[in-house]
Amino acid sequence: MTSDQLPRVGLGTYSDDDRDQWTDHVRTALDAGYRHVDTAQVYENEEYVGEGIRRADVDREDVFLATKTVHVDVPGPGSEAIREAVEGCLDRLGTGYVDLLYVHWPAGCYEPETTLGTFEELREEEVVRHIGVSNFEPETLDTALDVLDAPLFANQVECHPLLQQEELRAYAVEHGHWLVAYCPIARGEVFDVPAIREVADAHDATAAQVALAWLLSKENVAVVPRSTSEDHIRQNLAAREIELDRAEIERIDAIDREHRIIDREYAPWN
Repeated sequence: MTSDQLPRVGLGTYSDDDRDQWTDHVRTALDAGYRHVDTAQVYENEEYVGEGIRRADVDREDVFLATKTVHVDVPGPGSEAIREAVEGCLDRLGTGYVDLLYVHWPAGCYEPETTLGTFEELREEEVVRHIGVSNFEPETLDTALDVLDAPLFANQVECHPLLQQEELRAYAVEHGHWLVAYCPIARGEVFDVPAIREVADAHDATAAQVALAWLLSKENVAVVPRSTSEDHIRQNLAAREIELDRAEIERIDAIDREHRIIDREYAPWN
């Protein structure tokens, strides 16, 4: 796998506790066929994610590994602080490079020229293969694209049938980057939506699988569902095989909700 190929179903690894569980979950996911793993400095689980990769029967170069830094007051302002943070990420992950490094939030210590300029330097040094951003809106994306000389590879945002992010999906297509959807099953809330349940019944699938299949029907969209159950890990990957017809896609498109689960006071939409 070359590093410019983004596997469209990845494993999200955020959790508030039991961070050491991710060694087993990452190994399970990779052995089941995942090739994309997503973590972050502030998740405080990078060492366990890295150990899971080492324990899996998969070569490191076959895994698309993404992490994030620059999150409000972490790692602090300035290029040197960012470099030290990334070095810490690599040390904990046990790797010499990451395939994708995200700016976690455009807030706090984030400063476009300094932050993205440092990311570009790290890319030139081959410590980072691709540059991404997370939780960016069109205005903050415009600024990032103005600052960057290197291509923007991805914008990771909350996206699911209850928060469809039409504008950001269109922006990704127009500018040639990925929209990577976190919380893609709305933390289970898609199970309560009749339209999704009925489409799932028609495919002998789960509502979670249908939500993922709907996202995967969209251009330039990848998903990183979080799961700590081996059955759900495998089911989420199997969503790649579900082909929704036009009427089913349009039925989910028509869900008229703007339900945001992750909403921080420092978010650019507030």
